[in-house]
Amino acid sequence: MTKAVRLVLALCALTALVAVVAGCGGGVPGNAVATVDGNAINKDDFNHWMNVAAKTSGQPNASVPDAPDFKNCVATKRKTTPKPAKGQPKTTDQQLKDQCQQEYNSLRDQVMQLLTSFRWIEGEAKEQGITVTDAEVKKSFDQQKKQSFPKEADYQKFLKNYDQTEADIMQRVKLDLLSNKLRDKIVKGKDKVSDAQIQDFYNKNKSRFAQPERRDLRIVLTKTAGKADQAKSALQKGQSWKVVAKKYSIDQASKAQGGKLPAQAKGTLEKSLDAAVFKAKKGQIVGPVKTQFGYYVFTVEKVTKATQQTKETIRQTLSTQNQQKALDKFVANFQKKWKDKTECRAGYVTQVCKGAKATPTPSAAGGAVQQPTATPTQ
Repeated sequence: MTKAVRLVLALCALTALVAVVAGCGGGVPGNAVATVDGNAINKDDFNHWMNVAAKTSGQPNASVPDAPDFKNCVATKRKTTPKPAKGQPKTTDQQLKDQCQQEYNSLRDQVMQLLTSFRWIEGEAKEQGITVTDAEVKKSFDQQKKQSFPKEADYQKFLKNYDQTEADIMQRVKLDLLSNKLRDKIVKGKDKVSDAQIQDFYNKNKSRFAQPERRDLRIVLTKTAGKADQAKSALQKGQSWKVVAKKYSIDQASKAQGGKLPAQAKGTLEKSLDAAVFKAKKGQIVGPVKTQFGYYVFTVEKVTKATQQTKETIRQTLSTQNQQKALDKFVANFQKKWKDKTECRAGYVTQVCKGAKATPTPSAAGGAVQQPTATPTQ
């Protein structure tokens, strides 16, 4: 996918977001942290995934910070906080508590993003008549498991170390499959491009598709015309470019490569040299050519003709653009629609909740069964 939309419909990217507001969550049941379209996300699920998120944070012996007072978190940080340098103030308990709060908020936002993503994708798929079978889930799960964990013992160790169950993994596999089917439905038929559209795009973007002629050279650069004449004479008598360049050339980069100067496009060399190079016949020893840098003797070893990309390449470009536009439009509507259906309890509000301001962050999606890195969804 492109940078604009990492498929999985943006909100199935499942990465950390930034909490920005607090809400009332007046319609949320007492045992829930949020509701999506009236369906509760209960605290037990939230706490479970908070623990998973902490375990996969990459920190040794990581655990969920003990909100709201963070006494244990502060005590643990105090033990590992280095003593300040001489003359520097000691880290205060309030500073450590602020760190604990930030860590808790980050984990909370990841988990709220994950749990609401489950409901959003499932709800959208149901409305569009999209389903996945248990057999499809099992097949995808087995493939991903085999790739990430060739040994069963490694898989079991992963589940134990990160407090996940196979049901957790299966749920995410199912969401990946639903997301892919939604994507396929959205872009279906959007790859149609006419010949007239291709020609119009080409006419407006000729420089984008052009590849200018390029020439591979061997050169010797000298300070004086006399030295250039000596170098040319040596070459004409059969001495190798490697020997002549080493003896006469003052251009250190090409000198070290036996005088090689590959893939020079027209217009990129010094003006007088450029003109001579693109008039020269292949294999001809030319020079001296006077430039502001000195005197060149050269030969053209290879000519790569100018090209234009094919009609099929342009068709693929336009097809991809059309599909991306369809996805962009869908994602914008999808986000607004399901955000408006998501009510969060105070203390659990993130940008996925109704009434919260959007704070976009870069995201990257990954497979459901793989070695963990920084989030509970890796």
